[in-house]
Amino acid sequence: MRTGIGYDIHRLIPTMEASQIPIGGVPIPCRFKIQAHSDGDVLLHALVDACLGALALGDIGQHFSDKAPENKNRPSREFILDVNKKIRSLGYRVASFDSIVILEEPKLSGHSDAIRRSIATLLEIELACVSVKAKTMEGLGLVGENKAIAAHAVVNLEPLPR
Repeated sequence: MRTGIGYDIHRLIPTMEASQIPIGGVPIPCRFKIQAHSDGDVLLHALVDACLGALALGDIGQHFSDKAPENKNRPSREFILDVNKKIRSLGYRVASFDSIVILEEPKLSGHSDAIRRSIATLLEIELACVSVKAKTMEGLGLVGENKAIAAHAVVNLEPLPR
């Protein structure tokens, strides 16, 4: 068994028009946009870091640089698909995933099942092995002031069956 942790944070930009932000590969209606090189999906970015950390392979920036033009506006789900291939090529699979998305708005309660399904599909694991929780900062700090969104992730990898 190998375990990795991940974290990500991105700046939120208020918009006048209706908008969406990606969380766990799911577009969530929101009055903000995310400032990022890729699509800025903080949950998937934290997951990438957790997976890479479990394998002692560095971090998201080493594998998907924000300086690389091919990563500009790239969907973060592609990062997960690439990392999951690497995990499997090294003889492992994700056994479980736990996470916390930290934001004041939008509320994720109506979207958590879709986010869990999205992640389970990307990782090729059972839905029961995916946990997504949402917390606020009670108005404190950058996240509490709606200036940022953050996520923490933990993954456990297990060897593939022989």
